[in-house]
Amino acid sequence: MSSYVIIIAAALIIILSFIFNIVSNKTNIPSVLMLILLGVFIQLVVWSPDTHAKNSQLMMGLEILGNVGLIFIVLEAALDLKLKKDKIGLIAKSFIIALLALLFSSFAIASVFMFLWADGSPESNVNWITSLMYAVPLSIMSSAIIIPSVSKLVKNKKEFMIYESTFSDILGIMFFYFLKNNRYVESAEQVFKDVSINIGATVLIALVISYLLVILFQKLQMQAKYFLMFSVLVLLYAIGKMFHLSSLIIILFFGLVLNNSNVFFIGPLRGLSVGGKLKNSLHELHVITLETAFVLRTFFFVVFGVTISISSLFDYRYGLLSLLIVVILFAVRWIMLRVFSGKDIIPQLWIAPRGLITVLLFFSIPNGWVDVHGEMLNEYNSKFDCTIAFFDQGILLYTILLTSIIMTISLIMTRGEKVKDVLLDSIKLKSGDNKVVSKIEEALSDNNQHIDEQQ
Repeated sequence: MSSYVIIIAAALIIILSFIFNIVSNKTNIPSVLMLILLGVFIQLVVWSPDTHAKNSQLMMGLEILGNVGLIFIVLEAALDLKLKKDKIGLIAKSFIIALLALLFSSFAIASVFMFLWADGSPESNVNWITSLMYAVPLSIMSSAIIIPSVSKLVKNKKEFMIYESTFSDILGIMFFYFLKNNRYVESAEQVFKDVSINIGATVLIALVISYLLVILFQKLQMQAKYFLMFSVLVLLYAIGKMFHLSSLIIILFFGLVLNNSNVFFIGPLRGLSVGGKLKNSLHELHVITLETAFVLRTFFFVVFGVTISISSLFDYRYGLLSLLIVVILFAVRWIMLRVFSGKDIIPQLWIAPRGLITVLLFFSIPNGWVDVHGEMLNEYNSKFDCTIAFFDQGILLYTILLTSIIMTISLIMTRGEKVKDVLLDSIKLKSGDNKVVSKIEEALSDNNQHIDEQQ
């Protein structure tokens, strides 16, 4: 395939992704769904990974996009967390709900997998650890979808959803890698010891590095300092992974310290922070982070759509299992919101889409070709295989579809509109409605307003 064809295809995908965002802003239909469908269309009509070599190349591309995307997602989430005294109650409540919903949902879904697939034989590879490794990604809310979708909600509900989805992302990722890194440890005492040392060392290193990076960031005067900082973060993430540290904590702390310098630079450290200059740089960093994450998400979901097995979409068993998973997710969510938020839980109850983190972590489940230290093996080793043969990508896709459709309908109804009218408007928009330019301007305005609110 010509390099120019690849360049044209990449440019068209980004342009289409931007158009999907405009449609999403108008209709609340997540652009993620449209990107996955675009990938499926490419697989059916344009190009299909019909050989093992092609499929391996795509999977390698997914892994690279996923790892870099994970860094930007956590950084973007951290830059959305503004720590204020008057928000302590809201932050604490959203953290508790996100944590408990994650734990209860994960164990409930894992129980379903154990009931359906565990037969007691080692060959089935279905146990509590592998079941939880599949259940955790399904239990994580997508802040990448939620944050832009709740911009028109009342202030307290919007802030709650931003905090909760951000905590869900971060806690879910940490829980998944906790399972992944400790799946061969037999003693609970040893697990507790290893995890305590790992997290303690990582937090200490993260705090020191975060302060140093923030000080360096505000001292740099060159125009290209943002991607220099991104490169440093990617480098620290990779080095941390090589030493088996919880590297995402470093990214999280950097974002928190940078976005809340007034909280972290106090006392003798106050003189090291330059408030006005840092605020301007922070705004630009947030914009670049959003733009980069947008491009990474675009290609990740399109490639994911290309790799989906079309036949699995027509298997009713996967649809029924996905429906059961969604019922569990919303049942647990209803209980958590009722206990901690009272009766005013609409539309928050229905805003729980699954997205990039769900897919990304799914592809991070060890498949027997990588050892416990993350090193590639020359040949398959079942000892390092945590995959469940019964689980299909169709379950992921159906879960993403169902949760996104439920959120879309809920947000449309909350605005007092009819679903049919909104969908008809989106069709007009796609087909070249003369208001396209105004919709683009409106989308850009909403995006800039969201960034400004975080400063």
